[in-house]
Amino acid sequence: MFFKKKIVVATHNGAFHPDDVFAVALLSILYKGNIRVVRTRDEKILSKADFVVDIGFEYDPSKNRFDHHQEGGAGKRENGISYSTFGILWKEYGEKVCGSRRIADIIDKKLVEIIDADDCGVDLCKPIVQGIYPFTITDAIYSFNITWKESVSEIDAFFLRAVDFAAKVLSREIKTSQDKIEAEGLVEEVYRNSDDKRIIIFGEKHLPKSLIINYPEPIFTVYKEKEGSRWRVTTIRTFDGSYEPRKNFPESWWGKKKEELAEITGIPDVVFCRNGGIFAGAETKEGAIKLARLAVEV
Repeated sequence: MFFKKKIVVATHNGAFHPDDVFAVALLSILYKGNIRVVRTRDEKILSKADFVVDIGFEYDPSKNRFDHHQEGGAGKRENGISYSTFGILWKEYGEKVCGSRRIADIIDKKLVEIIDADDCGVDLCKPIVQGIYPFTITDAIYSFNITWKESVSEIDAFFLRAVDFAAKVLSREIKTSQDKIEAEGLVEEVYRNSDDKRIIIFGEKHLPKSLIINYPEPIFTVYKEKEGSRWRVTTIRTFDGSYEPRKNFPESWWGKKKEELAEITGIPDVVFCRNGGIFAGAETKEGAIKLARLAVEV
């Protein structure tokens, strides 16, 4: 029986960062898990590796050497964010693992640049509420490092756990983006066929509602829940990544359910309206559409 030789990927030992973790995760996806990871600073071992990432002071894709710590670094994007090892590997292999340049660019903006900025000391977020920061993907990776109470002998095992986690995240982001791109034409068709462009009725089509943000008129979407028989009316956000809706449901509806909400709206099969007024529900499609129409006009 023929056994394919594993690709040897070398990176530095000691504490790890999202940069080197995601770099190794990318190579694991590229080679379908057929890699062997070596964490070392021994130059003799590094010289024999198939890939050397985040160590070695050399950036030369033709030799599979990907580091950004050398004098002058590994370049910057037009927006000023410097490339880390994950970024330069993504430039080389992102399109291949994604299946298209467009999806690779989407993942670059959504994930790769976040990792690169972190590794290069660039702050991307400022707290709106003093002292409260988002728990990001970089924080999740840092949490895999050993604590002061854990043995240094465990760190390589923790690194591999982090790589496995990162590979799953990266794979899901690629899949999510692929499916979202595939849905664009279908969402456009639903939009185009909507009589009232303020209310987009998806019905039982479970397409990504976020794509409706690309159109200026929509305020609410109506669709059947994927699990269960109820129907939901959801607000449209002002832009992708924002929680601010184009229009809330009336404040008098917030937190109300069934009989109380039915009395306010005059719609007998309503179920609830969430606090904050970002979505509401009904037992039937007709009831959900009536809710949306009422909310548009209020």
